[in-house]
Amino acid sequence: MERSEIIAQLRENMSRAYAPYSNFHVGSVIRSTDGQYYNGCNVENAAYPLGVCAEGGAISAMVQNGSREIAEIYVMGDGDALVTPCGGCRQKIREFANAETQIHICGPEGLRKTFTIEDLLPFSFGPDNLNNDEPKSILE
Repeated sequence: MERSEIIAQLRENMSRAYAPYSNFHVGSVIRSTDGQYYNGCNVENAAYPLGVCAEGGAISAMVQNGSREIAEIYVMGDGDALVTPCGGCRQKIREFANAETQIHICGPEGLRKTFTIEDLLPFSFGPDNLNNDEPKSILE
């Protein structure tokens, strides 16, 4: 997919967001390391903390379709400020990212800035911090 096509898809994803409370629409596109593309948009809920961010929706679609690693992720929101992933989404991205994973922050006009996960979440905690031996019961 060309960047212009991704920007167009981001606009489409934003238009599909369900944001009746904040009226702040966000769209996301992930390209996984196996070359597949996954879309997301924010979905709000009357019980505010139960909403889903665009990035989380795209990650869920990626995982559901069998991909496990993000090559790059695009996020688009309105306004003059950079619409970077929230703290929770940064952690979700980290779960499926590597040091080269790029996070492209876009506005309706196009690309605004590119970060790595280390830029957005320095000294992060991720899968490599865990002992990946046999799962243990919390009662042990």
